[in-house]
Amino acid sequence: MKAPARLDPEDAAGEADARARILSAAFGAFMENGYRRTSTLDIATRAKVSKRDLYALVGNKQEILHACVANRARRMAPPEAFPAPQTRQDVVETLTRFGATLIAELCHPAVIGIHRLAISERQDSPELSREIVRTGEGTRNALAKFLAQGQTAGLVGAGNPATMADLFLDLVAAPWLMLRTLIGGDPPSPQQARRRAASAAANFAKLHLT
Repeated sequence: MKAPARLDPEDAAGEADARARILSAAFGAFMENGYRRTSTLDIATRAKVSKRDLYALVGNKQEILHACVANRARRMAPPEAFPAPQTRQDVVETLTRFGATLIAELCHPAVIGIHRLAISERQDSPELSREIVRTGEGTRNALAKFLAQGQTAGLVGAGNPATMADLFLDLVAAPWLMLRTLIGGDPPSPQQARRRAASAAANFAKLHLT
């Protein structure tokens, strides 16, 4: 079988730059005009690319939306990126690090904007809400995988890892996200995010760590 042709590094860099422009333009258009009222032509014009390149590099509007949400989700560094825990303290520290990152990202103005847009367009554009739910499920599943590893190591008590993951996410993030979405306000400082995450991890440890 013939090996696939390799991209020229300059071509690859150019495509990466164009893709980044498309996602940035799409995010701006969605925030300003709403998902339903934004067309792929609007996005292509803002990004200064042809519609053909837009479809080739990212895809249709639904795929662009998914890429925008996924682009933010990748910044949350789910626990599957961390080594399997060896000690009880490893679990607590990983939960604290993850929780602090999660708080910072969920309270980022761009993410708050996505959630507000989903609320305002829940009738006309349910696609956005579905993407947010899918992203949340991915984060929950990654956390559940980490906790299951802790169970295997005898560090996490018996129970459903997914249920435990839901509990930790509620402890660490739900109130922050609700308040920031409804009333706005400055994002938490790194120190504030770390303190809240550490408190949530400590409370989780009392309930579920052996």
